[in-house]
Amino acid sequence: MTAYKLNLPLTEADVTKLKIGDMVYLTGPVFTCRSMLQKKVLEEGEKMTVDPQKYNVLFHTGPIMKDCGNGQWQMMSFMPTSTIRFEKWTPLAIEKWGLRMILGKTSVGPASTEVMKKLKCVHIVPQSVSPNDWVDCIRVEGVDRIEEMGKTEATWKLYCTNLGPFVVDVDCEGHHLFDLNLDNIKRNVKKAYAKLGIPEDLQYTKLYGLPDAEDTTERS
Repeated sequence: MTAYKLNLPLTEADVTKLKIGDMVYLTGPVFTCRSMLQKKVLEEGEKMTVDPQKYNVLFHTGPIMKDCGNGQWQMMSFMPTSTIRFEKWTPLAIEKWGLRMILGKTSVGPASTEVMKKLKCVHIVPQSVSPNDWVDCIRVEGVDRIEEMGKTEATWKLYCTNLGPFVVDVDCEGHHLFDLNLDNIKRNVKKAYAKLGIPEDLQYTKLYGLPDAEDTTERS
């Protein structure tokens, strides 16, 4: 595992060196995106207002923002949302928007993984459960489509300063950290069963003695 401090926008060399389990800190411009932006631009053909030459890191979040007046905004709270929710759009978003990195929760599906391998893009997730601790690392540079889509779905243009750490959970070679961890968990469970003398085909007892769903026998 290696820790990297990355300056944005990212180059192909920046992301191809990242491996699952590596930690990253981000300094530079990112933009936010949820369902409505992807639907309007990728499905309905509306114009994308974000310059891909400056913004190639997408942040899946709907932040809570404070209107400070005179066009100024302050981020009060944020939490990455689950990237897998947007799987039907993610492959096209990577291609059309020139993305090098997606920041979200959970992971991406097979179609996105293949595009990330081909076009060199990675997915990162928070290391902690409360990235709100890092809110002071984010400055709001601007916002698009707020009148049309509201504050949660609007496209926020942000500038991050040493934001992180985040963990690389999908790299440019298509490796998934979650899959690796699941395999390790299964192996450890097998070892624990063997140590405790528990058969591998153990059937768990039913909670409260409830019958199987397919058991329709009437009981008195």
